[in-house]
Amino acid sequence: MRLTLRRRVTLSFGLGLLAVTSVLAFATWNLASGSMLRQREASATRQAEVNVRLVERSLGSPGLGELLTGLVTGPDSAILVLGPAGPVTAGREVEPSQLPDGLVEHSPGSERITVDGLPMLAVARPVAGGAVYVELFGLQQLDRTSCLLSAVLIAGTIGSALLGAALGSWTSKRALKPLTELSSAAGRIAGGDLHARLPDQADPDLAALAAKFNSTAQALQRRALRDARFASDVSHELRSPLMTMVNAGEVLRRRRAHLPGTAGTALELLTSEVDRFARMVADLLEISRADQTDDPRPEEIALDALVRNVIATRAPVALELEPAVVLGDRRRLDRVLANMLDNAERHAGGAVLVAVRVAGCRVRLEVEDAGPGVPERLREEIFERFSRGRGDGTGSGLGLALVREHVRRLGGRVWVEDRSPGGSRFVVEMVLRSSDG
Repeated sequence: MRLTLRRRVTLSFGLGLLAVTSVLAFATWNLASGSMLRQREASATRQAEVNVRLVERSLGSPGLGELLTGLVTGPDSAILVLGPAGPVTAGREVEPSQLPDGLVEHSPGSERITVDGLPMLAVARPVAGGAVYVELFGLQQLDRTSCLLSAVLIAGTIGSALLGAALGSWTSKRALKPLTELSSAAGRIAGGDLHARLPDQADPDLAALAAKFNSTAQALQRRALRDARFASDVSHELRSPLMTMVNAGEVLRRRRAHLPGTAGTALELLTSEVDRFARMVADLLEISRADQTDDPRPEEIALDALVRNVIATRAPVALELEPAVVLGDRRRLDRVLANMLDNAERHAGGAVLVAVRVAGCRVRLEVEDAGPGVPERLREEIFERFSRGRGDGTGSGLGLALVREHVRRLGGRVWVEDRSPGGSRFVVEMVLRSSDG
């Protein structure tokens, strides 16, 4: 899976700073630990050379052992004088066999060794008479200092990497904020909110983009309003002659018995088409009004009571209503329910159940029918304008499109699903305001 741009920037900042600080930390540790070891070796060598001169003066005397004891500098230090008469030692017990052969045989020299698990620095110097002076200096304190330094450097490296990631996240968030706003505004426009605009940008590089986007959105809004106004004007102009045709059709329909044969069939076709034309003009007026006007201030509406009021003016249908209050526009909700009932009557023989059900923080308005159902491939298409995906050609193709438009304006969503044992269930889901009834 490809990472998002923000995550890639964050990862790049973190890894980049991790690499830089790792190199710096490694170089610092090498330089510091090497410098401390060299200083320790230099001081140990100077001390050993001073002690060798003292030992040479007392070599062969009975007080050599006492002298060596006085020269020992700490509990982990040791001094060995290896001569023909045998070894003389002081301080920490160290067997001559534990010393490197090369160090003793090729003195002077120094070497880091481990004695009984403890790190030590062994310094060897030749003594007159064929003897070898070996002094061991403990390096535990130096190792502890090196370990502490390495721990601090590792923690600093990890901390700098996390700081780099945080800095990258913050920087990318600020840098991508205009793109986020652009995406949000574009999504709102795609959803039908033609008033969406980008805020003014202080950055000269972004100001031109925001101005171009806003001018494009404004031009799109003007065109949509112009098209809606044109549809409204045409629909208004059609209403007068259309009402005349509808009234004339009603008169002729009452005289149907006097027009037998082909003339009567032609009359039925004519009046049915005039009725469909009238419904289409009414739906076009509704759509144009929805496109041109802003939503009124939302009000609290008892959805169960609204359903009862709408059903009271229509054919009886079974109801399953839970108390539910939503925030919206009463006129839009009336039209949503009326259009779904009309759709069920026109294409499925009428609704068999209207329900209001509460599920958590959502409320569902459901209209069920026992018709042939809606194929899955048409379940999105039937909500498009002028779509008659499952119809018989008698509808305008605008009823369900109006349902979706109204539901979108109400902040909800609508879909169709299968009903058991057969038929369809049209569902409108909205945010629940309360369920007190």
